Amino acid sequence: MESAKKNVAVLAACQALLFTNNSTVIALNGLAGYALAANKALATLPVTGWVVGAALTTFPASLLMKRIGRRAGFTIGAFFGIAGVLLCAFALYQASFWLLCLGTMVFGAYNAFAQYYRFAAAEAVGADFKAKAISLVLAGGLVGGIVGPETSKHTVDLFSVPYLGGYLALIGFLVTAVLVLQLLDIPPLKAGDAREPTRSLRQVMGQPAFIVAVLGAAIGYAVMNLLMTATPLAMQVCGHPYSAAAMVIGWHVIAMFGPSLFTGSLIKRFGVLSVMFVGVGLLYVCIGIALSGTTVAHFWLALVAVAVGWNFLYIGGTTLITEAARPAERAKTQGANDFIIFLVLASSSFTSGLLLETNGWRVINYLALPLVTVVGLTIVWFALKRRVTAAA
Repeated sequence: MESAKKNVAVLAACQALLFTNNSTVIALNGLAGYALAANKALATLPVTGWVVGAALTTFPASLLMKRIGRRAGFTIGAFFGIAGVLLCAFALYQASFWLLCLGTMVFGAYNAFAQYYRFAAAEAVGADFKAKAISLVLAGGLVGGIVGPETSKHTVDLFSVPYLGGYLALIGFLVTAVLVLQLLDIPPLKAGDAREPTRSLRQVMGQPAFIVAVLGAAIGYAVMNLLMTATPLAMQVCGHPYSAAAMVIGWHVIAMFGPSLFTGSLIKRFGVLSVMFVGVGLLYVCIGIALSGTTVAHFWLALVAVAVGWNFLYIGGTTLITEAARPAERAKTQGANDFIIFLVLASSSFTSGLLLETNGWRVINYLALPLVTVVGLTIVWFALKRRVTAAA
């Protein structure tokens, strides 16, 4: 049990470092892209590159870690992060928009490996502590929501090249992640589990639990990403300063991970589907606030609401995925889950800048409504299906 607690603590620390980096690039990528892009409708393409890099890497990362272990895999991911940051910094120095997109794509590989921190936590503990372990690891992102934006505010104008200092500051956090990861000690899959019969990926993905888990996590993440990516640009259009945008993004990241301190307990008490359904309700609240005004307070409240809604859907979806796979099926199931999530994210991040430039902030929010409704209806369908099965 002591080893399990240590592993959860290490993974939570790595999650904190991950989102120190992520909250910074969320705030910087769109603005740096806007500064370098000849066509401003492509301003969020560096954000899309970040997500595409993760989407392309997520399945191979899962299979690689099945072979070489979690610690070695996560360490390789952190080195991808260092390479990506250096490319982004060089792109800014050269004023090259397309090189910036390449840099964010390489950095996305780090995000792909690190997304498995939550699954590693579930594997490190017993079944009763699984949802709580996932929550505690994701709660590490709370630190990133505070440290990342504060660091970027002090480093973004450190050099004559705009935003260069903000990117270079990330290297220190990535090196720290490499060092902390060496404390991780998760044993490989037991020989008996590795030899057990496995179902095809199609069979695993056809399970109602998998469908609800992926839809909830993917669409919840897509709606959040759609609004989050557009927010710094929309605030700039509305005349709000960068410091206000950094503050909003910082609170957004805090709201993404702050609830993780109790989400696992809520799932254990009320059930995973109930918590996910509340998450859907919070996405509706976010859209309502975003459509009611464009002051800093409106942006702040909207991004806090969507962040908490995402938290409930994402942790709920992760918990369901762990129930849908046998031990020998984990790598391909987790890989398929995260690949779908990042594929949907890539579409939402690219669409975000295009919609903002051509149609404005209100249209983005209206387009999110049917996506949220699909998730809500799917959760209701699965809850009724479970109730009928239990009664039978």
